[in-house]
Amino acid sequence: MKSSQLPEIDSLSLREQVAQTIVVRASGYLFDHEIKYPQWEPRAAFLQHLISDLGVGGVILLGGSAAELSLRSQQLQSWAKIPLLVAADIEEGVGQRFSTATWFPPPMALSAVAQKNLDRALLYAEQMGAIIAQEALAVGINWVLAPVVDVNNNPDNPVINIRAFGETPEIVAQLSAAFIKGAKNYPALTVAKHFPGHGDTSVDSHLELPLIPHSEERLAEIELAPFVSAIATGVDAVMSAHLLIPAWDENLPATLSHKILTEQLRHKLGFAGLIVTDALVMGAITNRYGAEETAVLAVEAGVDILLMPQDAEAAIGAICDAVTSGRIPPERIRASVERIWQAKEKVFGSRGAGEQRSRGAGEQGSRGAGEQGSRGAGEFFPNPYPLTPSPLYQIAQPAAFETVDKILRDSTQAFGVLPLRLEKLINLRNLILVDDLLDCKYLSRQAPAVTIPQQLGYRTQLGDSRSNLPVTPSGEVQPTLLQIFIRGNPFRGSAGLTQVVEDWFKTLLTNGELQALVIYGSPYLKNQFLPFLPPEIPCISSFGQIPAAQAIALQLLFPHNPAMK
Repeated sequence: MKSSQLPEIDSLSLREQVAQTIVVRASGYLFDHEIKYPQWEPRAAFLQHLISDLGVGGVILLGGSAAELSLRSQQLQSWAKIPLLVAADIEEGVGQRFSTATWFPPPMALSAVAQKNLDRALLYAEQMGAIIAQEALAVGINWVLAPVVDVNNNPDNPVINIRAFGETPEIVAQLSAAFIKGAKNYPALTVAKHFPGHGDTSVDSHLELPLIPHSEERLAEIELAPFVSAIATGVDAVMSAHLLIPAWDENLPATLSHKILTEQLRHKLGFAGLIVTDALVMGAITNRYGAEETAVLAVEAGVDILLMPQDAEAAIGAICDAVTSGRIPPERIRASVERIWQAKEKVFGSRGAGEQRSRGAGEQGSRGAGEQGSRGAGEFFPNPYPLTPSPLYQIAQPAAFETVDKILRDSTQAFGVLPLRLEKLINLRNLILVDDLLDCKYLSRQAPAVTIPQQLGYRTQLGDSRSNLPVTPSGEVQPTLLQIFIRGNPFRGSAGLTQVVEDWFKTLLTNGELQALVIYGSPYLKNQFLPFLPPEIPCISSFGQIPAAQAIALQLLFPHNPAMK
């Protein structure tokens, strides 16, 4: 595609201009029978109608493999008269949402690295941004919905939690800026989220509307600092948060507030890029405003792109009616489309379809992240992006896996007496507790959390929040390796212990069965466990939950296991 494929804005009707401000949700799978979330993801025929007939400006994708997504993104672009923005929530890498690509540990792992070596953490953050942008473009994603620049200074935060780069504005600002710097080596868009800061809340805005009670002075000192840094670094977009902030607007959440998005973000902070809403289907919005009024209020607030409106056609119609009636001036719509065109020019207009750099990502070989020194990420993750999805050999390269491995090793924490002694122990149990066994991408029969203890004679037992609570054993004692997978995630509503996990921990301690504890995910859990844990019992805490994180954690616990060598 070339920039000439972007039509003159004045050649578009009002309805066509408004449609360009809409980004709809779509399944990353190619076929309708694979759709996972039918309440949000339309079937192919209706999705094609939204793209071809209505002319929506973009899609946000979830689900499928990286290879399948490459085909899916080509299909969607083929339906569009105007090139689409193709977005995805890939804060932890393309592999977080689309299998087979690289999956990084959560951003907060870099904060743990920074406590020991800030320069190394900044290097990892830059490499992370570069790898994610490169792999995204390889499968047709041109808008990386990252980084999260919220300051997670509330341990009970159920929705941000380890998605943040840290707990202080200084470290979040530095690491997120490094991420953006790395991504800027490629023509992929980035977004700083969630403005003006979702870190200090214990309420999940996917479910309810959180309130941030802080003063303007406190907001400037803590919440806004990473956004200022991201804007200075050249982030392409800022995503609004569904938060009520009385210091700025007592009535409307940030997403719908002119006082917050225009007066604070656009004017006071001087941000000239795209302003995009968080998903408009989230409970903080849908529980209070109708689909049509939400769309109009968002545009009035200063939003350029409406992400996942409840009803795209109704939203377009309501905005057009608001313009026709004089409620919204037509210049307001044109200004948003101009910014959208600038973003699409970056993605589609900077290079011709046949142009590629001379060296692809596959030529990296096994060169490690540590060999970069002070050089830019683009020198080691060269940009071979044509304007159709790039060859899939760019996905999951050895250098990417090496960066993942180094972040995990440098951020994993160990307590108690290590290694674990196994002499003359029988009846061993490997108890694995997760949030939801029905939706658990990091466990399988081949997962290290299962296979490594199994090779040492452990019997595997699985449980989640639906499982039966533990009972006092009537027979012989079962020495138990307890592995817990819990982290803050959208829609979970809680970042802490489930009742099942808490009861198991207490029961194993009381019965003298707890042999070792491994925590994957939230680092805040170890702070709840350690005060009750006898000092001789090993405890390992990893930010990651992926198989690589499991292998590294268990290597600390069982370093003499022949299977680990």
